[in-house]
Amino acid sequence: MILVGQYDSPYVRRVAISLRVLGFEYRHDTRSVFADFEAMREVNPLGRIPSLVLDDGEILIDSAAILDWLDQTVGPGRALIPPAGAERRRALRLIALATGAIDKVGAAAYERLMRPAALRWPEWILRCRRQGAGAIAALAAESWPEPAPLDQARITTACMIRYVRLADPDLLPPGRHPALDALAARCEALPAFQATYPADYLLPQETEGRSEPG
Repeated sequence: MILVGQYDSPYVRRVAISLRVLGFEYRHDTRSVFADFEAMREVNPLGRIPSLVLDDGEILIDSAAILDWLDQTVGPGRALIPPAGAERRRALRLIALATGAIDKVGAAAYERLMRPAALRWPEWILRCRRQGAGAIAALAAESWPEPAPLDQARITTACMIRYVRLADPDLLPPGRHPALDALAARCEALPAFQATYPADYLLPQETEGRSEPG
């Protein structure tokens, strides 16, 4: 299989980590959704990441769809999201908070860092950052017991933490939410996280096309 997208996208990274945790082998296509936009559209007409090219040539797009395929492939006993009931609803709620924080922090960062200064919308930036901060605080108030199996809620939340600290570090400085600090430290020590660690955040150079923020 081929995973398309760079690890500085938390959406690409959560798929990469999930592939590794579940024991799938893949090649990594590191084309940039900005620098290689036209080539990226040959894989996904939207020009977004991640995409997963399966062994038979079928292409899965959108991280949620890819993760759903992974869970279905390994079956409910190994799936990273519980198959039913209250546990599934809780996992989906936590994942929605984490991806919501990614989306809002990403939107604010793009507006602040990419749009010409004269055209920026300060009220929109503030609103998005407040939404992101609200989701982060809600996740910090949750229980993250250890030891516990690594599941998709933990994977996505840890990817969110690293992304926010790259894109808008003032929203999640170390020490503000100790529960999230501890979760991130536990996850980032794991081999699947270390192998996909995005060391630097690269500011896109042009605005045509977009990825799931990252």
